Formats: sequence, C-alpha cells, structure tokens
Amino acid sequence: MLKNVLVCIIAYLLGSIPWALVIGKVFYGKDIRTEGSGNLGASNAGRVLGKKAAISVTLLDAFKVVLAMAIARAIAPQMIIYAGLCTCIGHCFPVFAQFHGGKAVASSYGLLLGICLFLNGHWFWGFLFPILCFFAILYLCQMVSVSSLSSLLIEVITSFILKQDLSISVSLLLLWLFVVYRHRGNLERIRNGTERKVTWIGRKK
Repeated sequence: MLKNVLVCIIAYLLGSIPWALVIGKVFYGKDIRTEGSGNLGASNAGRVLGKKAAISVTLLDAFKVVLAMAIARAIAPQMIIYAGLCTCIGHCFPVFAQFHGGKAVASSYGLLLGICLFLNGHWFWGFLFPILCFFAILYLCQMVSVSSLSSLLIEVITSFILKQDLSISVSLLLLWLFVVYRHRGNLERIRNGTERKVTWIGRKK
C-alpha cells in the first residue's frame, strides 16, 4: 500500500514539472503564461517561442510520463498505468506552477508509449497509428485541439477493438474524457468558429 502511494506521489511530482515554463524562462526569457493562450503546453510554447521549443516541450512532457511508469515498474509494477495517469494529472495541475498547467496531450502520448514499453502494448496500433492520425487530421483541419481529441479517441476505440487489458482500455477512456474537459474552452471556440489554426501544416488554399 505504501509503495502504491509513493508511486502516485512521485508520478504527480514528475508531472508537475512545467517544462514549457522552464524552457521559456531559461532559454527565451519569457513566461508563456503571460502570452498566447497562457497554457503551459507544447501548442502555446510553439505559438510563443517557436517550433524548436514546441518540439522540446512535447518530448519532455511525454518523457516524464514514461519515466514515472518506469519508476512504477521498479517499485510497484501493478501501478504502472496509474502512475501514467497521475503524471498526466500533475501536468494539468502542477504544484510547481500554482496548479495551472497544460492540457495533457503530449503526456497522453507519453502514456501510450509507456504502455508499449512496459505493458506489452502494440507498437503500431497503440502508438504509431494515433500519431499518424494526429498529423493526418491536423493536415486537414489545421487545429491542434481537434487533431488531439480525435486521435486520442481513435486510440481509445482501437484499444477496445483489439481487446487490450480492460484496465488499460478503461484508463485510456477516462484519460480521453479528462483531456476533453481540459479542452472545453477550445470546443467552445470551435463552435464559434474562432479556434486558432496552425499555419505550418495544411492544404494550400
């Protein structure tokens, strides 16, 4: 029991590391909470700081989930998937940034990677396929929010179709619902036709 609690605390603290804030302040001298959407995620990092920052934040936010799951594997293997979820929660409500964090997209993909690494997930259907879906949908609609929610939903459905361990499929479903909740502002802007679009990808008009 103590090990389970310890894993959850470690995972939450790892998730609370606000890499977008750290990179912005250390390398660019900017607090991205005061610019763009104010969100501590890769999308806003890219909007405010540029592509290199967006890629760095994406990789680091995903890696902290994988690291938490690796620690869980060493301490309490039965907690691997829950460690991933706790890291995602920490990312959204980071204790190191006044509980105002990102929207758990990159960390969700970190969870998918962790499942493949530590829980014998299917590399193509469990990780590469949702990434391909993400970029395909982004190419078509040019909205990160739409491509993020859609690709993660596709992975949830795929997980149930492939009959993965039920705890994994249910965890992915709960995570997707959580990510939808974190994107409620984006969904409202989509309905209003005011959602921001990326300009570096998409069909020529």
